[in-house]
Amino acid sequence: MSAESKKKFLVLYLVPAQVLADWAKTDPATRKAAEEKMRAEWDHWMHEHVQMIRLTEAAGKTKDVTSSGIADTKNDIMLYSIVEADSHEVAAKAFARHPHLSIPQSSIQVTEVRPL
Repeated sequence: MSAESKKKFLVLYLVPAQVLADWAKTDPATRKAAEEKMRAEWDHWMHEHVQMIRLTEAAGKTKDVTSSGIADTKNDIMLYSIVEADSHEVAAKAFARHPHLSIPQSSIQVTEVRPL
């Protein structure tokens, strides 16, 4: 498939907020070593999949907007990416062995993005 005909996908890297809060309480030396290992694995994965990744950024604080108003909230979104692939299946399979999945209770959602 040519670059013009590839499909776009929104990829959400999810971790329960409580898991992250608990991780923040981990011994700093233990946390640093694990984070360095994950960063190296992440960099390796990104290098192998550089052709499909268009953007990856961290998620920040969240606001919940409803007809009742706006309030601070938390969700499980840690990072997101925009990727391009020939199909939804191809995009999802690319993330099957992603280092993010080594985080307890983590998941990755791959959602097709279509023009309106």
